[in-house]
Amino acid sequence: MKIRELEIKGVFEIELESKEDERGFFMKTLDEGIFKTHGIARPWIHEYQSLSKKAGTIRGIHFQLPPFSESKLVRVVQGKIMDIFVDLRQSSETFGQYGSAIISAENKKMIYVPRGFGHAVCTLEDNTILICKMDNHYSAESERQIIWNDPDLNISWPHGITPILSNKDSSAKSFKEFVKNHGSI
Repeated sequence: MKIRELEIKGVFEIELESKEDERGFFMKTLDEGIFKTHGIARPWIHEYQSLSKKAGTIRGIHFQLPPFSESKLVRVVQGKIMDIFVDLRQSSETFGQYGSAIISAENKKMIYVPRGFGHAVCTLEDNTILICKMDNHYSAESERQIIWNDPDLNISWPHGITPILSNKDSSAKSFKEFVKNHGSI
């Protein structure tokens, strides 16, 4: 595993290394010792798998308020996504800024997003399957969303996509409303 911190402090890209032969490949996707050396070891509470049938499916920008904020570990097992993470930590130098990374089954990368971030994905291929581990319990009362195309965040989404959104995501609040109502995470 090769782990490197991205531009926004606390977010890590994890490049998985596979051993390949004529049968296929074998790779380690989680190593508590290696994660500990980078300060990202967590007791993962639950894991979700999602299938997005069409390219352009946007899920997010999702987060939970404290005490239910959560770290996420995202990996794509089929297809390709643009992973978006928005810093919602008030004390952070990058509060209100976002970063992104392309992760796919082919490039064998994962993204670690710590607590205090909004998170979204945009599928870049049809029939994309991703797995996401979380380190806190789900709380419907604490769940919030920021609208995917918020003008203050000014996220550079992939060109040429036709966004496919859930009703919940298409009616999400603005970043300004989040700051007014909650301040930060």
